[in-house]
Amino acid sequence: MKKILLGIPIISILFFFGCSKNNPTSPQSGNGEMKMYMVDSPANFDAVFVNVTEVDVQSATSDTSSGWYVINSTPHMYDLLSLRNGISAVLGDTMLPAGHYTQIRLILGAGNYVVINGSNYDLTVPSGSQTGIKLTNEFDIQANTTYQLTLDFDADKSIVQTGNGKFILKPTIRLVSTVTSGTISGAVLPITSKATIWTVANSDTVTAYADAITGYYKLMALPAGKYTVNIDASDTTMFRDTTITNVAVVSGQNTNAGTITLSTK
Repeated sequence: MKKILLGIPIISILFFFGCSKNNPTSPQSGNGEMKMYMVDSPANFDAVFVNVTEVDVQSATSDTSSGWYVINSTPHMYDLLSLRNGISAVLGDTMLPAGHYTQIRLILGAGNYVVINGSNYDLTVPSGSQTGIKLTNEFDIQANTTYQLTLDFDADKSIVQTGNGKFILKPTIRLVSTVTSGTISGAVLPITSKATIWTVANSDTVTAYADAITGYYKLMALPAGKYTVNIDASDTTMFRDTTITNVAVVSGQNTNAGTITLSTK
């Protein structure tokens, strides 16, 4: 698979200490609903299991250690690699006071691991259990409306193998509002091409694998605009890569790019 090394998503991912959890006074009158989803880009593992025990957001009216609202406190073990080609997981769905919010926090529990060639390997999360993964992202909750946010977890970039064979999670997560984004879907044939489909959204590379049975793919959480969709075969000695240009993405909609049949060499 060909890779393009582009800029890391412009989202601060930090580990921090001593942050309190509470339900502060409403910054504005009225409440709105927040729904948070998680998807993943492909990675060269059999599976990546991450134990998310809590999801929080922070109000802009508070200081650095307070003003946190709990979005979801029910622990769940997610296989990140199952969240692709249009499949997503709901990280949280709750009512929040209307107002401006600036940060998101994921608390990870124990038991995280990766699966490689059928074998399980522990996945170390530095400070993740106690202090959480902090994502700097500003958004507004309007009274009597629903705000939807997608967290695109890039497992391939997020997992680092050390010299002694251990695996460490250093999260790379792209955040995109559902209101301002859409998707591109289609199919790539023949199935034996095992195609990788990718495009560039701002400074980020968004990737999908063609399904091994149907050839179907879906590029998720793309800001509205026009895109060049690149299709790369895993076997470049047999199949020719191809490109689809000027694919328009409309907010809240899916663009069907149709079925592409790669030519043979």
